[in-house]
Amino acid sequence: MGDKEQAEAPFSLKDGLTYFLNGVRHSKLLGMEIVEISESGLVVKLPYSEKIVGNPVTGVIHGGAITSLMDQSCGLAVAQALYPKIDITPTIDLRIDYMRPAEPKQDVFAYVSAYRKTKNVVFTRGVAYQDNPEEPIAHCVGNFMRMGLSKIPWKPQTDAPEAK
Repeated sequence: MGDKEQAEAPFSLKDGLTYFLNGVRHSKLLGMEIVEISESGLVVKLPYSEKIVGNPVTGVIHGGAITSLMDQSCGLAVAQALYPKIDITPTIDLRIDYMRPAEPKQDVFAYVSAYRKTKNVVFTRGVAYQDNPEEPIAHCVGNFMRMGLSKIPWKPQTDAPEAK
């Protein structure tokens, strides 16, 4: 699967990543949003809400919400690394080390990046944090398979980002 076999994205990086994020129902329901895109990676926010609390006595966010944030964010980092090419890239493996619980009533952020691309796999890493990335809640590494999309198997929908 060479780059010639991958389709070109008909939209900007920011629009494509936002469309991808909003197209995943649980990410939309959790209120995830992209807050920063840079050359080195991206930051995604998981806003605090009562619906993601794992312990109602302490108000601590459930680990599953943090896992969803990290998996979705790493998937976005893969899309960023492949852009302007597009591909279907399911998660092969995601390892998350939880360092400490998130503080109640505070948003959680994920800073993630893709640090290596091969012909078949994209490798990512990141941290979940609240105030300071140097004081992480969790650390992750993830691997995503490149499926080898040779053409766009879909037609743009009316709510899709417009082509440039």
